[in-house]
Parts: sequence; C-alpha cells; structure tokens
Amino acid sequence: MTERIDASTLDIQEKVVTITRVSKVVKGGRNFRFSALVVVGDGNGHVGCGTGKAAEIPDAIRKGIDDAKKNMISVPIIKTTIPHEIIGNYGAGRVLLKPASEGTGVIAGGPVRAVVELSGIQNIRTKSLRSNNPKNVVCATIEAMKMLKRPEEVAKLRGKNVEEFLS
Repeated sequence: MTERIDASTLDIQEKVVTITRVSKVVKGGRNFRFSALVVVGDGNGHVGCGTGKAAEIPDAIRKGIDDAKKNMISVPIIKTTIPHEIIGNYGAGRVLLKPASEGTGVIAGGPVRAVVELSGIQNIRTKSLRSNNPKNVVCATIEAMKMLKRPEEVAKLRGKNVEEFLS
C-alpha cells in the first residue's frame, strides 16, 4: 500500500466542492446539519478529498479539510498531464481521464475540475460517464489517479527498460 503523505509539510490549498443541508427526523422535529465535500491539494502531485458534517457550515468545512488531509495521495504527472488514459469507479460514479497535449488546458466538469486543478495537472480531458453525484464523481477521480502508473513502473513490471518501452 502507499505510504501516508504528511500534509503539514506541504503548501495546501483547499476547495469546497459542495455544501448540502442534511436532516434527521427525531421525536421533537427535524435536526438540521451541514455536510461539506472538500478537496485539498498542493498543486504539485498531491491531492485528497474528505467530508465533514456539523451544525454550522464553517465547522463542517474545517472537518472536511482535516479528513481530506488524512486521505491524500500522490499523482504521477509527466510534464503537465497524466501518463495514460484511465477510468476510475466509485459507487455509481465513473470518470474517464485522458492525457492531453500542451496548451489544451483542463477540460473537466465541476467536481472533477476541483480534483485535477489541485493536483497540479494543467492539460487533461475528462468525462463523467455515469452518476453526477459530486461525492461519487470526486472519489472516482481520486480512484483513477491512484491507479495511474509511471512509465518506469510499467517497464519494470514487463522486464524492459524505459527507452524500448516508450518507443
């Protein structure tokens, strides 16, 4: 398994993807709380997502940021894009990530854009294929990024050197 990334050593930026009001029906009526989905990243190959729930919005966001910092992953970036095409799944969410040439920019919808921009990828094409639920889409994007492999890793698995693998 991957080693844990120490978020305190990184220059972290955060982005709130969604804030929703959730309720619990009890004997005396309804209890309202707020749930926040937050993505954090350093713009240099590290990104994570988390959720927080509290009675007040700022507390929910703070909890979400803390949760996201605990769930950070490292993303392989070659020049300004990802090494290869990949599909990530999480729940009903399915996200396609495709590498793009220099100058393309980030072509992505809302939740995917937050993850991609905070990870430091500058050129990528994405498509959300099934669910549009923000939690599932963000987690599917993170899952896809977890599965990305650098050319050196693939060459080592296949018993070849990188030059003959890339040609």
